[in-house]
Order: sequence, then C-alpha cells, then structure tokens
Amino acid sequence: MTADARFWNKIAPKYAKSKIRDEDAYRYALGRTRSYLNAEDNVLELGCGTGSTAIELARGVSKIVATDLSKAMLEVGRERAWDAGAGNVEFHCCSAGQAPEGPFDAVLAHNLLHLLPDLEEVLDGVAARLKPGGLFISKTPCLGEIRGSWKYWVFSAAIPLMRLAGKAPSYVDFIDIRRLEAAVQKAGFEIIETGNYPADTPGRYLVARRR
Repeated sequence: MTADARFWNKIAPKYAKSKIRDEDAYRYALGRTRSYLNAEDNVLELGCGTGSTAIELARGVSKIVATDLSKAMLEVGRERAWDAGAGNVEFHCCSAGQAPEGPFDAVLAHNLLHLLPDLEEVLDGVAARLKPGGLFISKTPCLGEIRGSWKYWVFSAAIPLMRLAGKAPSYVDFIDIRRLEAAVQKAGFEIIETGNYPADTPGRYLVARRR
C-alpha cells in the first residue's frame, strides 16, 4: 500500500462527513458536466473519492466506472451508491495510471490533477482510454494562480507541515492554469470549454476533446 493510499484511507471517515466548501460552484460544474454526457455513454472517473460525483451523474449515462486508490473511500462510495439505487456505478480500487482500459466516451478527474506527480503520463493514459472524439472533463485547484498572495504563502507553508503530521498527501502541485492547459493539449486534446468554479482559488474547470 502506498503512502497516499494510507493517507486517504485514514481520513476517509472524516472526509465522508465533510461538506462541500462551495456548493454553488460544485453544482454549476456538475451541471456543465452533465450537459456533455449522454444516456449511452460509458464513463470513467479517476480519483472518485466517496463517489458523490459518480452517483450524481449516474442517472444520465449507461455506466460509470469510478476509481480511487483508497479502499476506505470506495467502501463509502459503494454504500452511497446502494442507498441511491445507482446500480450502474462500478467501483475499482486503483491509481489513476492503472485504471481500466476502456475505451470510454468520457473520462472525469475532479480535484485530482494537482495531486499527481506523473501528470503528463496520466494525461497520456486518459487519451489512450478514450474513444476518438471522447471527452476529458476535469476540475483542478490551480494554486499557482494565487502566487504572491497571502493565501499562497499560507498554503506553501502549511502543506509541508501538514504532510509531516500525516494530514496532507505526499504531493501537491502548485500548478497554474497555463501549465495545466498546456499539459492537456500536449496529451492530444482540444480544449473546448473552461471556467473557474470557484473563482477565488481558482478551481479550473476544463472540457477537452480527444483529437
């Protein structure tokens, strides 16, 4: 078991009870994602956590394969899917780079890309798992955009200390929007929609089509 799997397993009970920080931003991004999906689609979600997004989207697609490296997170997700009657959500425990091969009509990655030290490799894998013309839909906290602000210095000082105390994952990238979008394009995607939800971090919402 990796250090990150242990970390997410440890915090899973608390994470499952926590509220969404910006409900309006989450709902808006969720609605935009829903607008791109069809009833016949097979969808892959990377880093699904406790399955909230997969369950929300399940009624509008044929199937969602929801993956995460934390067994404890997935246990919560399976219980929630059962309670919601979302029988077309299938949970797999694996890293983003070891997800099922597909091919899929869409791949989702919400609040994940800034936690990947192998971002370019994972994005190449996303492209390989998509059908031609398939969609990659992500939302990423771009901490690099607040560089120079008091919030940036708080994050940059706090995260290493939290990591030492076992309260942060092993890797957090202070990525900015330009570098994120360049990496997505390099992996063979055409970006067709972007937005910041929420705007203050920002949480960069991105929809890209495989060329």
